[in-house]
Amino acid sequence: MIDTHSHVYEEEMPNYKEIIEECKNKDISMIINGVDNKSNKEIVDLANEYDNVYPAIGLNYDQIDYFDDKDLEDLEELIKSNNVVALGEIGLDYYWTKENSEKQVYFFKKQLELAKKYDLPVIVHSRKASQEVFDIIKESGVRKGSMHCYSGSVEMAKEFIKLGFKIGIDGPITYSNNVKGIELVKEIPLEYLLLETDSPYLAPEPNRGLQNSPLNLIYIAEKIAEIKGISADEVIEKATKNAKELFNL
Repeated sequence: MIDTHSHVYEEEMPNYKEIIEECKNKDISMIINGVDNKSNKEIVDLANEYDNVYPAIGLNYDQIDYFDDKDLEDLEELIKSNNVVALGEIGLDYYWTKENSEKQVYFFKKQLELAKKYDLPVIVHSRKASQEVFDIIKESGVRKGSMHCYSGSVEMAKEFIKLGFKIGIDGPITYSNNVKGIELVKEIPLEYLLLETDSPYLAPEPNRGLQNSPLNLIYIAEKIAEIKGISADEVIEKATKNAKELFNL
């Protein structure tokens, strides 16, 4: 299995190396996502140390007030000198505030430019900003990536798919009250879905409320299988193929 979005590094998970080793023993690989240049560098180093780790680097919305153009220059240097598989986690989040929306948009657009320049897929966070995120991506010309922990409508998901994107499904799909997510999984063909955990966040049932890890991918796969009336093995096989093709793994 491949976890296509996680934060398995020191600042987020003190036991990160133990988790990576255990995943390796169980044939689970992971894309680890940076949010700033400190975590980006750490992830690149982890990918050089572990063959089941793939680095995705980016400047994320929640650190946006601290970034400047030098951070973009440093990000590009990391892209040029390492085997990075994607730009991300990047995107827009207007859930908490829109006061810094102009700066969020600026850095999102700049990183999309880098993705296009280096022919990399993007891993996109979008919260309370679906239409704007869609419009910016469409204008950028980037035509491959994933919508991380997607929580928008089925209709908008189909629009992102038309742009060349896949849809990331996380632990909340296992929550009994997630009617919207269940409808999404019913409607979107398996060929457009990815498995991801967002570790250490969003642990699925039966581990909800605990530290999440890529070891919990199986619960997400099983829930997708239940919703679609197919086997978990079929979900894992297809989602793994989707991840390998999208991120050139």
